[in-house]
Amino acid sequence: MAEENKEVVAQEAANNAPEAKRNPTGNPEREPAGSRTSDRPGSRKFGDHRGRPGERRGGRGGFRREEDDFNDRVVDINKVTKVVMGGKHMRFDALVVVGDGKGHYGFAMRKSGEVPDAIKKSLTAAKKNLKSVHLTKGTIAHEVEGSWTSTKVILKPAPAGTGIIAGGAVRAVLELTGIKNVVSKVYGSRTALNVVRATDAALQSLKSYDKVMVLRGLKTEEEIKAMHPAPAPKAERAERAPRNFEKRAPRAHEAKEPKGDK
Repeated sequence: MAEENKEVVAQEAANNAPEAKRNPTGNPEREPAGSRTSDRPGSRKFGDHRGRPGERRGGRGGFRREEDDFNDRVVDINKVTKVVMGGKHMRFDALVVVGDGKGHYGFAMRKSGEVPDAIKKSLTAAKKNLKSVHLTKGTIAHEVEGSWTSTKVILKPAPAGTGIIAGGAVRAVLELTGIKNVVSKVYGSRTALNVVRATDAALQSLKSYDKVMVLRGLKTEEEIKAMHPAPAPKAERAERAPRNFEKRAPRAHEAKEPKGDK
């Protein structure tokens, strides 16, 4: 009888006690990957979703893309196969050009085992290596020439309405840079990466009016700085242009009729 009472008491204590956390791994020191106390942030659907955006899973909405002013274009995708012991190792490289249409552009080529990963890596690298170009009324200031290995690219300014006379990789770079009217010609190798690098060399060789005047010795740097004075601070502008608080004359629709004796 006493043994039966002990079993009943033990069973009641087990029912009243709080339920222990279940750990399917069998290791009490390690939390499962899907628990709320998992070490990696955002590792599973019901895990801790805090952490860097790159560590979060896409879910139904996919990966969130950062919004910025840059447009991107995939110029070329190439399959690279390496023969190794036991078979072939195949990867993909992607050439991507980015630009904001305001004189800033960048390009990069990266490799990965999948095409989307290669494009993503190239896009990130291109935004970290941006270059600037001075535009003059939607075109370039003068004719330039750039070369890379056996590829040579010539760019010439054009009047408004001409458009971009270019193709392939040259058009991608010029459009994303913000150039509206230009004429181009490519000589030698037509490899996409060489053409992009030759176009970049041509754009970087552009010179502004002030730089040319200094190089020719027609003006000094002090004279150039005097031609482009720095904007005055807000306090000085307020002192130079005081506001006029004088009472103005009433307008026709604002004039009131004199009150007379009725």
